Amino acid sequence: MNNYKLLTPGPLTTTSTVKEEMLLDRCTWDDDYKSITQKIRSQLLTFAGVDPAQYTAVLMPGSGTFAVESVLTSTIADEDKLLIVSNGAYGERIVQMAGYIGLRFAEYRVSYDQQPDEAGIRSVLETDPDISHIVMVHCETTTGILNPLEMISRLAHEYDKTLIIDAMSSFGGIEMDVGGLGIDYLISSANKCIQGVPGFGFVIAKTGKLAACKGIARSLSLDLFDQWKEMDKDGKWRYTSPTHVVAAFSKAMDELVQEGGIPARSRRYRDNNAMLRERLAQLGIHAYISPDKQSPIITTFLFPNERFSFQDFYAYVKARGYVIYPGKLTEVDTFRIGNIGEIHRQDIEQLCEIIEEYMGVTAK
Repeated sequence: MNNYKLLTPGPLTTTSTVKEEMLLDRCTWDDDYKSITQKIRSQLLTFAGVDPAQYTAVLMPGSGTFAVESVLTSTIADEDKLLIVSNGAYGERIVQMAGYIGLRFAEYRVSYDQQPDEAGIRSVLETDPDISHIVMVHCETTTGILNPLEMISRLAHEYDKTLIIDAMSSFGGIEMDVGGLGIDYLISSANKCIQGVPGFGFVIAKTGKLAACKGIARSLSLDLFDQWKEMDKDGKWRYTSPTHVVAAFSKAMDELVQEGGIPARSRRYRDNNAMLRERLAQLGIHAYISPDKQSPIITTFLFPNERFSFQDFYAYVKARGYVIYPGKLTEVDTFRIGNIGEIHRQDIEQLCEIIEEYMGVTAK
């Protein structure tokens, strides 16, 4: 394969130094390797800005979806009820998970281009006192919309609900006060804004909440409580861990610190996104999500005209070194461009020049 730059929401373009960490083989039982796991867990709490006396970090093998399902199946008891706030495919995937697990749940759904409404959620909480947990996707990569974290955390606190946030595509790339917001479980993945490679997800959890979940899990491999207790001993995973991915992630965390931490990375992502939206708008390619709701992670763009062929466009851009993403909407034709990963201003400038050339050629 050629070495394309990935303009996707993850997996994404990584540095050569992160890739190099995967050239060494490591033993899962070795103390040096277990110390990498413990370093990652500690650094995650630092990135989240939480007190290690109140929060813990647990790593779970698999994609981010595995980590989400581990929380749902391990922390919500049979007598509990989950409110799923949904405005995209990943909220809908949580609905699907809840059905598979057999959870009691309700769904509050709004259209893909709208943020959840406080009054609507409040109404559900008022009329359904059985609800014990709330889950929401922070950044819905279906569209790139950024959902209101402060609002949902305020409601969870006011109504005394356990709050689960799927921050898959936002943690590490958007500043958030996890402890101040009172988030009980925050879920993300190695191959997103911290800029590692796919292979595991992680959960930043309130220790007191997680400690009360012993025996709830309906899955052996996804038992978050047991994974936590085993990992707390000396850093060993219960089952075979993705050693190469873990080492790469540790390096990626160091590089996030070197960049200036989450604030610096967030600025880079925002600047990438602003330039992309502005330059494409000048070509008649407009974003699906309004600027006030747009995340700096990935942007959904509407087809510019009826003649536009995504397949031709994709091939043209890929031949010049960049891979973009198809749209995920059904009612309108779109494509998506991510700007996270090892992507800088010059990459976005070059991409925009490629798209300008394509639009010029197809207009003739």
